[in-house]
Amino acid sequence: MVRPPGGPILRRATARDARGVADVWLASFRAALPTVRLVHTDDEVRDWIARTVVAEYETWVAEAGDEVVGMMALHDDWIEQLYLHPDWRGRGLGAQFLTLARNRRPDGLQLWAFQVNGPARRFYERHGFVARESTDGARNAEHEPDVRYEWRPASSGDGAAG
Repeated sequence: MVRPPGGPILRRATARDARGVADVWLASFRAALPTVRLVHTDDEVRDWIARTVVAEYETWVAEAGDEVVGMMALHDDWIEQLYLHPDWRGRGLGAQFLTLARNRRPDGLQLWAFQVNGPARRFYERHGFVARESTDGARNAEHEPDVRYEWRPASSGDGAAG
């Protein structure tokens, strides 16, 4: 468990967190990506969060009081999911999750972001992630053009230091 000064507690998610994680994911997706069609029902998202994201990935939550306000899921060297409740954007919580991810995966990380999500893309770029690949979206469920980002530590020598 990690408690940033004056901020929410970052801790590993448990099965009991699945509903809160799904609620944050849905609220964040809708707020950040209003032009992207959500291809699954809320119930399907909740089931996927419970059965896959929380159960199979290394999932972390940010908890303020007794409420989940952010979530991050790691799988191998991928940040599979990183979503914050809209009320918690711009308060440093995303950066805290990235610090945690780097500590957990010091050899490097990668992630996908939708091309249309300018704020997320700028956030990752500010934090040292480098765009390595752009696609037309044919491989994601939403069929939305996306970008694969990568972060490598400075010692890797590839210029993608963060």
